Amino acid sequence: MTTYFSEPQSMYYRFGDDQDQVLKVLAERYIGANAQADFVYRLFQKSGIMQNDKGLYDLNLGKRFPEAEKGQTVYAAALVWGDEDRNLDVLIRCYGPVRFYFNEQLVYRSTVIDEITPDATVKLGIDIKPGWNTLLLQMSCTPAGFGCQFGSDEGKVRILNVLSPFEERLGQAGWVYSNLSNQDISLTMGSSGGRQTALNLIGKEQDTGLTWFPNPEWSEAQQVMPTLERIYGHLPGHRVYARTRLNNNDATGAKVQLSGTCSSPIQVWYQGEEVIRLAEAGSFTEEVDASFGRSELLVCSECSDAETPWQFTLTASVNGKELKFELPQRVHGVSGESWLYAGPFKAGAEPAAQDMNRFDRVYATDTTDSSPSYPSSEEKTYWRLDRPDVWVRPYYENAMLSNKWTVGSVTNYGRWDYPLGVTVYGLLQAGRHLQRPDITRYAVEHVQTCTRMYEYSLWDREQYGFPAVNQQLVMLKMLDNCGSFGSAMLEAYSEHQEPTALPIAARIADFMLSRLERQEDGAFYRECTGEYAENTMWADDLYMSTPFLVRYARLTGNTAALDEAARQFLLYRKYLFMSDYKIMSHVYDFKYGQATRVPWGRGNGWTLFSLTEVLEALPEGHADRPALIDFYNELCEGYAALQDPSGLWHQVLNDADTYLEASCTAMFTYGFSRGVRFGWFRHPERYIVAAEQAWNGLTKYAIDRQGNVHGVCSGSRYAFTAEYYNKDLLTVTNDNHGIGIMMLAGTELARMKGHLGQSATSQTKTALHS
Repeated sequence: MTTYFSEPQSMYYRFGDDQDQVLKVLAERYIGANAQADFVYRLFQKSGIMQNDKGLYDLNLGKRFPEAEKGQTVYAAALVWGDEDRNLDVLIRCYGPVRFYFNEQLVYRSTVIDEITPDATVKLGIDIKPGWNTLLLQMSCTPAGFGCQFGSDEGKVRILNVLSPFEERLGQAGWVYSNLSNQDISLTMGSSGGRQTALNLIGKEQDTGLTWFPNPEWSEAQQVMPTLERIYGHLPGHRVYARTRLNNNDATGAKVQLSGTCSSPIQVWYQGEEVIRLAEAGSFTEEVDASFGRSELLVCSECSDAETPWQFTLTASVNGKELKFELPQRVHGVSGESWLYAGPFKAGAEPAAQDMNRFDRVYATDTTDSSPSYPSSEEKTYWRLDRPDVWVRPYYENAMLSNKWTVGSVTNYGRWDYPLGVTVYGLLQAGRHLQRPDITRYAVEHVQTCTRMYEYSLWDREQYGFPAVNQQLVMLKMLDNCGSFGSAMLEAYSEHQEPTALPIAARIADFMLSRLERQEDGAFYRECTGEYAENTMWADDLYMSTPFLVRYARLTGNTAALDEAARQFLLYRKYLFMSDYKIMSHVYDFKYGQATRVPWGRGNGWTLFSLTEVLEALPEGHADRPALIDFYNELCEGYAALQDPSGLWHQVLNDADTYLEASCTAMFTYGFSRGVRFGWFRHPERYIVAAEQAWNGLTKYAIDRQGNVHGVCSGSRYAFTAEYYNKDLLTVTNDNHGIGIMMLAGTELARMKGHLGQSATSQTKTALHS
């Protein structure tokens, strides 16, 4: 069989069948590798290149340069950071002639078919290298069009966040694009060592000889304007919050003196306490007790009338020495600025000052007085900087590239996606079983990081076309965007009643129960028009839907959600059950009117896993319960018959020539253990042995002594042949599809053993009593 490490390196060699020790190491390794890092906040200029709802950057230059003449060229450039070697599929949709240079090599030149065929899409594989990777697009104007769309395939999953090139824009997010040019860089490319471009994208912008947009600087006329008017315009009756941080490096304990002027009413808060309030223009001085280190300052300034400039000044000093202000949150791409701004708010309708110390929310505005500077259609706002159309924007830490669901050294913390849903669930259950509140708290806080950013992420999509965080939740189109993590969210809600989870749960429930695609008989399926998975049903989707529906019914008392979960299992059985093996086909393809009859291991694992969740919740008297108990016993009989002597199961269950796969093995361990504990088996003895053998197999062959998980198949598409699953879906170490389910398998095995021990003790006591 396949081995990933020598026997002394295995978890079994270290701990034997002590599942609690294994669980501790699994949970602690995962948490150690995925620290609770906050989002990275970057400068982003809204007047730059935006993404569309597919996640593609839309470089429609015909709209940006309506004066362009045939043959003129514009260049667009960006950087991508790579932590390790990684492949990424990118898509290009041409409006006109395009050349794409990756790491200074010409890797694509459009054909006439690409340029004139509507919606023609070219897919390219590029190899991201450790360090900076350069992207350069050369686009030429023709009467047919000018520019292109560019981005990663499946943009909400394979996230491609680009950074601006050039030293002057270091750390800023987004593409830059040049002015119209008659220069062709291919004419200045060297002929030795590969064809290389003449533009140095990690050098100085001024050395390129081109003008680059968006322009990050105010015009000369704007630079002399009062700051608030420069950003927002002159808006009598409106208020703006300004926020900074004071860095007190004086250790004498002396009071800090705050001094300044204002052209209109102003309030100042120091460390959340109001220290200055002026009802009219004037100057002010106030001394405050300030400890050594950093302290928060918040200012609310009102634009009072049409005649008076809108501005304020503020300085801080101690012992006659002026202190420096700095941004209250690190924002990459910013140099020399110390204030963030939010507004404008209708006077009297602004948020409370105590709510203005956050970066995980947007702020409602009252803009009934429409102005060119701030259209009345804008109902919410966020923090911005004193630059033209520049906003603060959060991104996942180091998430310049997330390839599929395996993110390498990029932290998983704070992400919403379906493999992390089962990971969070595993952490919650392991923490409960081990009585480790630190583990459960970590899992709960991962969920809260997502849910508290939900309102912001909806706003982010409206502002910029495609959200920078919570991509799958916001772009809600498929079950795997919401069901798995949604289920974990509700499981975490039982630990801590985080109110931001409730509107998300309601939205997911509405999607599943009211808007999801269904067959005529009501079965969930994937419509996916124009995509490879068009008109298909996947066994995976039982997990992507029913555990959430079970928890939603438990939370809200909505019995229709639980009824729907039970119903879907009976419908999926009709399409996918392979009666000759008593297992499930991975996919039913309605285009061909048949199942693929390839029983992918993890697809079957999802099925059994989810069925146990439904059976646990289903009342004894529920009409569908007997049929589902029968279905459960059929499946378990089929799975047990195909278990390898190693204790593991094969990637394709009925094909012994395919490799042994760990995640499905963990799911069958979980499903068998629960059946024993809840009494669903007619003859449980066989499954007690099978579950223990499976767990021992995992600790011998799939989990090493450092808690790394091996032998987990990467995320799958589907095929009618076993070869695809065996040859194309390779295993990945510490893949998120496997880590959480290992913890769930271990906790359920421990509970099964505890249940059997209690039963044996009870029987002994009864016999002695008799």
